[in-house]
Amino acid sequence: MDGSTRDGTRISRLGISRRSALALAAAAPLILSSRTAFAADKLRIGKSVGTSFPFTGADLGLAKGIFASEGIDAEVSVFRGDGQMQQAMAAGAIDIGLGSGPGMGYAVKGVPGIAVAALAGEPRNMSLVVMKDGPIKSVDDLKGKRIGVTTAGSLTDWLTRKLSDGKGWGPHGIEIIPMGEMRTRLAAMKSGELVGSVNSIQETWNLVEQGQGRLLATFAEAVPDFHTHVIFAHRNLIEKNPELVRRFLRGWFKTAHYMRDNRADTVKFIASTMKISEKVIDESYDYELKMLSMDGAFNPKAIETIRYSLKDLGVLDRIPEAKELFMPGFAPVKL
Repeated sequence: MDGSTRDGTRISRLGISRRSALALAAAAPLILSSRTAFAADKLRIGKSVGTSFPFTGADLGLAKGIFASEGIDAEVSVFRGDGQMQQAMAAGAIDIGLGSGPGMGYAVKGVPGIAVAALAGEPRNMSLVVMKDGPIKSVDDLKGKRIGVTTAGSLTDWLTRKLSDGKGWGPHGIEIIPMGEMRTRLAAMKSGELVGSVNSIQETWNLVEQGQGRLLATFAEAVPDFHTHVIFAHRNLIEKNPELVRRFLRGWFKTAHYMRDNRADTVKFIASTMKISEKVIDESYDYELKMLSMDGAFNPKAIETIRYSLKDLGVLDRIPEAKELFMPGFAPVKL
């Protein structure tokens, strides 16, 4: 039964005064607000390169509050290629990585980052550029000609060999010349040392805009079943907090849908982030969006292509089993 203290304050059966109950009721919204404020989980995201249209989705999702809507406090870092990003993963410096399909081979080598979702399919964003007024008019004209790539054993090298093989010329039907940076390859094209170069679609459209180059083809037809980009997660994160991985993936694919449904805003944001003209990004947009995954599902045929590419590229000395390359159970992602 309720009773009274000497000063007349009523006491409940639980021994809590009316004054205390009112104070707790008044403080409840503040307590809930405080909990909400501290609910976001820190997640460190690494981009293997900064000059990638699809990877800029990480910056867009952060800026638009999409990751925040999934309770994620995202931090984005940029690296100089897959190797450096995977080193950061091994050092525990990042939790999530955005990298290339062939980067899946690092998991076989023991690096703790493993693919959990496909980010992009066939390589529509990799292209062949030739001089605007040069002698090459079609892909059929490339037999026996010299094409510039970044480095020997790189993705640009491998794609060119696949193109040559697909034309029935064998993997060496096109003479491949490793030349590093695009400006070096462009100089060689101008001098006639090269007839063309393998570039990102943005680099190619930039040359087109400058009146120097012409888009000959992308590699979508040469390698139709491929995962050009994938999403990696650290095995420790997968083991300790798989739900956080799933929340990140929901945020990522919400961002992918935003990119698809909001062309003008996406073009403006990515142009600003990549420091490239909006015209070049707009020209690239359709190529990029056609290959961008909306749910992260792995294509079994693409996984087979990547298995064999890992030995061809020298990433591994053997052809790995498919189960070594990715972690099932996270994709496809349902929004």
